[in-house]
Amino acid sequence: MGKRKSRSAKSAAPKKKLPKLDKVFTCPFCSHPGSVECRIEPELEIAEASCGICEESYSTTAHSLTEPIDVYAEWIDECELANENPPRRLLRPPAAPELRQRR
Repeated sequence: MGKRKSRSAKSAAPKKKLPKLDKVFTCPFCSHPGSVECRIEPELEIAEASCGICEESYSTTAHSLTEPIDVYAEWIDECELANENPPRRLLRPPAAPELRQRR
């Protein structure tokens, strides 16, 4: 009869190293590369991305899995949403109903 294979004989596949995620990004307002830095305070559940050049900033809520790239991506999404739906401006105020009936 043959020997049983021991577990130590099976070599475990080496774990792949995960790529490092960026912590410094390009500002969506002034376009300076490497000027946006993200800070996450898990105790306060706050995450903030701010530009060191133009001093624009964005803050949001954070949880235990929040990474700097998540904060920056959310900021970019909010900027795109604001650009898609600009606030409507009236050129002149609507006329009062009493004025329309007199004419």
